[in-house]
Amino acid sequence: MKKTVGFIGGGRITRILIAGFVRAGRLPSKTVVSDVSEDALLKIGSETSEVVFTTSDSQKPASCDLVFLSLHTPILKTVLPEIRSWLRPEAIVISLAPKLTISQIGQFLDGFDRIVRMIPNAPSIINEGFNPVAFSQTITSSEREELLDWMRALGQCPETPEADLEAYAILTAMGPTYLWFQLYELQNIVSSFGLDAKSVAEGLESMTLGAVRTIYKSGLTPEQVMDLIPTKPLEDYETIIRQAYRSSLAPLYKKLKG
Repeated sequence: MKKTVGFIGGGRITRILIAGFVRAGRLPSKTVVSDVSEDALLKIGSETSEVVFTTSDSQKPASCDLVFLSLHTPILKTVLPEIRSWLRPEAIVISLAPKLTISQIGQFLDGFDRIVRMIPNAPSIINEGFNPVAFSQTITSSEREELLDWMRALGQCPETPEADLEAYAILTAMGPTYLWFQLYELQNIVSSFGLDAKSVAEGLESMTLGAVRTIYKSGLTPEQVMDLIPTKPLEDYETIIRQAYRSSLAPLYKKLKG
């Protein structure tokens, strides 16, 4: 990738994406990150020396070929008008936030319409992410392919209708948080039984991947899949867990689409 890349916002998502590009050897030679927090920039700097940092100065990243907006939506609404005059006509703006649509971003940018939205996924840090993207109509097919080819260093980057991005925010962006604490707890408990770390890691990874693949590759109904194992130690808690999903995720999706 010969283009210059700027990140406005140096929080978790920026760290994840930069780490993924570094791991894949695909970080552009000129990458600039701005953030008002020096601590946030120091965290990125501790992991790579290939990035230029700036505090409280969005002009440098906004002047790049690819401008990533790694900010929460309320802050994004304030920053967009501020960076408009620094955007080059041929630049592409890539928003990593849910909720704010391509059309709305364009309005905040006073008509600038070379815009992409991506819903980032944490496993991008090890190049195994699932990062759905939607493009404005002004991005040419050749530009799309060039950008997708580069971003696939992070993992899968399926092109999807923009209207589906908030659903992916619930499914893939936040999805690991529903599982990680449970998998870590299972890992810790089984380790306490005396199984060595290598065996726990192999078993946990294989079990998790196999369980998901059984859902989609077995040809069985959900009821038949869940009946494959007769002993269910957490069966008494299933209703509580299901209700937690329903009471938390449906309102969150409604909020993101509102």
